[in-house]
Amino acid sequence: MVDKIKISFSVPAYNEEKVIDKCLESIIAEINKNQARAEIIVVNNASTDKTNEIAQSYSQVRVVDETKKGLLFARQRGYLESQGELIANIDSDIILPSGWLKKVLQEFKDNDRLVGLSGPHKYYDLKWYHNFVTNLFYWLGYLTYLVNRFVLRKGSMMQGGNFVVKRTALSQIGGFNTQLKFWGEDTDIAMRLFKVGDVKFALKLFALTTGRRLQQEGVLKAGYKYIVNYFSVVFKGSPKNNDYQDHR
Repeated sequence: MVDKIKISFSVPAYNEEKVIDKCLESIIAEINKNQARAEIIVVNNASTDKTNEIAQSYSQVRVVDETKKGLLFARQRGYLESQGELIANIDSDIILPSGWLKKVLQEFKDNDRLVGLSGPHKYYDLKWYHNFVTNLFYWLGYLTYLVNRFVLRKGSMMQGGNFVVKRTALSQIGGFNTQLKFWGEDTDIAMRLFKVGDVKFALKLFALTTGRRLQQEGVLKAGYKYIVNYFSVVFKGSPKNNDYQDHR
């Protein structure tokens, strides 16, 4: 009898030839270290560079094409293609630190009601003062998460690109919301999952990533957008901004 896949890594990718190799190598290292029953799916989302070619070069990786351009279409395709009990949604510019997978598997083992787990990003290429500001945002976000989850009981918090969901729960809520373009996608999935089980945000479950988007838009402006769209989804059910943004 072949053991069932325990965890599927779903990696949406659009024109990520410069960073996807580091992402995949970090995932493979974590799988090997834990001898996990796992699969890696790269969802090539209409890339025009060498993303597909690079991903195909890894024997442990299965590449599927999603021609509908957009992060949520890519996430949904990864979910539909996957077979694992758990689905780790890892953006293609993420580098998983040593011990990440062990923490994930332990969290789900310890809590049968856990249906969603997430953690923050740490930016390896930002200036110290930019990281100071982002860390401040995360601590404020964490306090908001505690109030929202345990006091108001309206939902929870997730960080896009660094979150794991239980397949049965994702199926129960109908998968990802492909009506969303980009903003609020993580808040939306956290709130819907919260209705069927526990959704936890753990500061210790961080993942490394590039701060390129923050540098392009500005840390304060990007942080403001995340905050506004978070509260808009929590209290109004939809993001304030639903404009398309490339997931790269």
